[in-house]
Amino acid sequence: MAGIQRQGPEVSLEDPTLVEGFPGVGLVGKIATDHLISELEMEYYASLDCEGLPRVVTYQGGEGRARPPVRIYASEDDNLLALQSDAPIASAAVDSVTNCVSKWIGKREARPIYLSGLPAEREERPSLYGIATGDELETLEDHGIDAPPEDGVVSGPTGALLNRAAQDGGDSLGLIVDSSPQFPDPEAASVLLEDGVAPIADVSIDVGELVDRAEEIREKREQFARQMQEMSQEESSQAQPLRMYQ
Repeated sequence: MAGIQRQGPEVSLEDPTLVEGFPGVGLVGKIATDHLISELEMEYYASLDCEGLPRVVTYQGGEGRARPPVRIYASEDDNLLALQSDAPIASAAVDSVTNCVSKWIGKREARPIYLSGLPAEREERPSLYGIATGDELETLEDHGIDAPPEDGVVSGPTGALLNRAAQDGGDSLGLIVDSSPQFPDPEAASVLLEDGVAPIADVSIDVGELVDRAEEIREKREQFARQMQEMSQEESSQAQPLRMYQ
């Protein structure tokens, strides 16, 4: 049966926060969510079985367990869910995936945080911005997260999920960080976690390893990044200035 299939034991969560990590520009959402799952020792909880997703399995070096490429992890202690994707989402699958995830979020009464990179050349620490639907603008204000300085658009599966929330009047947050347009960007991912996810979700996340091992992480993710660059702007989760579409 298509949808989101529970794979682990049931967990007790009350209005949890869900962090989304579909890959996009700079792989910032994926790198951030991968680190979040590892750092908080989150448990494999469910898998996405949505039309259009690649029918492949992934595995980790040194571990023999095969798993579907898009999964959800949970932490009861932190009242937290995280969506991890080991495969790019093609445009043909975006509607199906959006329906799967949005319905599941609604049933769980979860507050989603969607992550995206804004292609930018920079010499200083990446800037973090926030957008919201429903009643979540107040959350951004409470945590001192500024709105983007210019008009823009978020594309790919992350944009589709935000679009669904906006259309339905649901509550959601979108965190946007200045990111490398060409290479995996662990530094930008660390800013997403440290300045955005951690205070909003009220969790403690050590991002030191992301910064210290940035070059190693970048090298490991470069092949994935090349796959993402081969996809069109519409397929890749990213924020762009609105003038790019005018």
